[in-house]
Amino acid sequence: MAQRLATEYVNTTLQMTEFQMNQFLLTADTCYISHRVKVLGGGEQEIVLEENGGEAIRLNVERRGHLYICTFSCRVVNPHLNNAVRKLFVTYKGSGSVNRIYQGFTMEYYYESGSVRRISELTANGSKLIYQHKQSLSEMMTLFKSDAIEREIAALRLEIDSLLDCRLTVQSDKMIGEIDGKLAAINRRLIELEL
Repeated sequence: MAQRLATEYVNTTLQMTEFQMNQFLLTADTCYISHRVKVLGGGEQEIVLEENGGEAIRLNVERRGHLYICTFSCRVVNPHLNNAVRKLFVTYKGSGSVNRIYQGFTMEYYYESGSVRRISELTANGSKLIYQHKQSLSEMMTLFKSDAIEREIAALRLEIDSLLDCRLTVQSDKMIGEIDGKLAAINRRLIELEL
C-alpha cells in the first residue's frame, strides 16, 4: 500500500454553530495537538492548531449570524495533525478539495457538505476520473417535484399581460418599441423554459 506523503486542503469551508464551535475548541487539544485562538480586527478569529513537533495550521473563522464560517487552505505532513484536521473536516461537513499526495501520484477528493462528489487520480501523464457522484433517487424526486419553473412561467405570463395592456394605452412609437423589445425577451425566456 502506498505511503501518504502529505495532505492538502484547498479552499476548504466549514460551517459550525456556536455550540459546535465551543465543542470543537474543547476537544481540539490532545496529547499531540494544542490550539490557540487569536482575535483579529473586525471580530474575526484565527484558530491555530499546532502539533508538538512544531507543524501548525491556521483556520480563519468569521461569524455570520448564528453560524461560524471557517475557511482554510493548508498542507499537512504530520499524521496527528492530519488526523485532527480530517476529523474536523468530516465532523463539520466540509466543502472543498482534499489532495492526498503519494509518491508519483495525487488523489484529489472534491467534497460538498461533507460528501464526496468526485475522486480523481492525478499523475504526470494526466488526470483520471475514479468516482463521480450521481444524483440519488431522493435528489431526483425533489428536483422532479420542484415547481420553480412553472412559477416562473406563470409570472412571465402575468408580465406579458401587463405589457400588452400597457401597449394598448401608449401612443408613442418609442414606448411601443420598448414594450415590444421587452415582450420579445420574455418570449425567448418562455421558449427556453417550456422546452
